[in-house]
Amino acid sequence: MRPVDRLTGAPATAAAFLEKGPPALITLSWLLLIALVGGILALIDGILRVRGKGNTIVGIIEIVVAALFVLSLFLPGIPFGSLVLAIATLIVVVIGIVFRGRQGVGIAIAALAVIALWIVLVNHWLVIPGIN
Repeated sequence: MRPVDRLTGAPATAAAFLEKGPPALITLSWLLLIALVGGILALIDGILRVRGKGNTIVGIIEIVVAALFVLSLFLPGIPFGSLVLAIATLIVVVIGIVFRGRQGVGIAIAALAVIALWIVLVNHWLVIPGIN
């Protein structure tokens, strides 16, 4: 049985693989891990905010922006880019902290600190050898 290309259905050959090149790989780095932690914390905070009483709109916006931020780390087609989405996530988390309602602020402050750290490191405002 001959291998088949999953996208086109055409028989896969070694020459076709060499033309397309190997699949794109994601480089695991400290900056990626910091961004993932911050984005996931913001996403969890948005989910908890939607489940709680009040501030549902802020929670929905936080979920959308945080999810786009996490996706922008892996997919190149997300509009704006990781830095703009990180700043938008930071702003939404700050708004969520100000209008917190009955929810605790522990996860929100942790997300705020980690995303702010990522923004500082990715802009080279602070250079730490081995991280950026």
